Amino acid sequence: MRLGSLLLAAACLLAACAPTPRSSPTPAPMYDVLIRGGRIIDGTGSPWYRGDVAIQGDRIAAVGLLPAAQARDTIDARGLIVAPGFIDMLGHSEYPLLRDGRAISKITQGITSEITGEVSSVVPVNENTLRELAPATRERVTWRDLDGYFARLEQGGTAINLGTFVTLGSVRRYVMGDANRPATPAELEQMRGLVADAMRQGAMGFSTGLIYAPGSFAPTEEIIELTRVAAQHGGGYASHIRSEGDRLVEAIQEAIRIGEQAGTWVQIHHLKASGQKNWGKMAQAVATIEAARARGVDVSADQYPYAASGTGLDAIIPNWAHAGGTDSLLARLREPQSRARLREELAGGGTDWRIGTSAGGPSGVMIASV
Repeated sequence: MRLGSLLLAAACLLAACAPTPRSSPTPAPMYDVLIRGGRIIDGTGSPWYRGDVAIQGDRIAAVGLLPAAQARDTIDARGLIVAPGFIDMLGHSEYPLLRDGRAISKITQGITSEITGEVSSVVPVNENTLRELAPATRERVTWRDLDGYFARLEQGGTAINLGTFVTLGSVRRYVMGDANRPATPAELEQMRGLVADAMRQGAMGFSTGLIYAPGSFAPTEEIIELTRVAAQHGGGYASHIRSEGDRLVEAIQEAIRIGEQAGTWVQIHHLKASGQKNWGKMAQAVATIEAARARGVDVSADQYPYAASGTGLDAIIPNWAHAGGTDSLLARLREPQSRARLREELAGGGTDWRIGTSAGGPSGVMIASV
């Protein structure tokens, strides 16, 4: 037994001292795309850093220094910025994407997501809302709710992500046409239901374009009631505010009040002081937003990075002339009495109506399309 034990111990010692077979090195992963050597800005607010980005399928698989990584396609990004896709906070591609889902004008700017639904939205849909669309656009509308729109968009394919608000202009036109008056209790209840339907189907919130009919006809209290519905579903309030010129600060105060009383966040679109005499109001505009934030209102604003604005020329026409819709507006433009009144008001009104002041006169206006 003693000899056997010694032999067993020796055998175990020899086995322990024997060299361990070397395992084969793990092969470097093979990715679909490897972006090498770029300046990475990751969207967190951190400073840029140099590194590589590996992509597998439709997912970012690795970020950092990846010297051993291999890929089917490699992009040399030295001297270039590598960043997540940009989000266009306010676009109007909801209908153009149905014609061409490649979204070339967006993708070539690095935009991979867009939020639509400012003044009007793709829902709700009835004869009132269809009537105000261009004929070519009207022919493409085959849906009646937001689920139907997104199904139509996915059917054709799209290169970008798309989100949308449901808008005051569209729900009001659906229920009331272009009537220049407050909603009745029954009409307001119907509009509440339309907002709730859109929110349940994925709308991001409630939006208003308050210099454009028919949204411009709505009193503040009506907007608060409809925004409350969006808030109940986790949505917020976004607005092209009621004035961007002479009554800029008052319009910002209105937007803040709507969000505060509805209990939700507020996004003020393309903040600006339109008209040279109003340029000095921007400090007060920002101070108004900062004061609301200080008392706990979640309000912010966005801007576009150029000293110009674009809209339809009919936006400079006073509110009363838009009552009844486009057909009624055109009829008024043909009436001598209405034309005389419009001429007088446009010549003597504030910059919210007078494009001549805000644009520096006729030479400051460029007709982009007819």
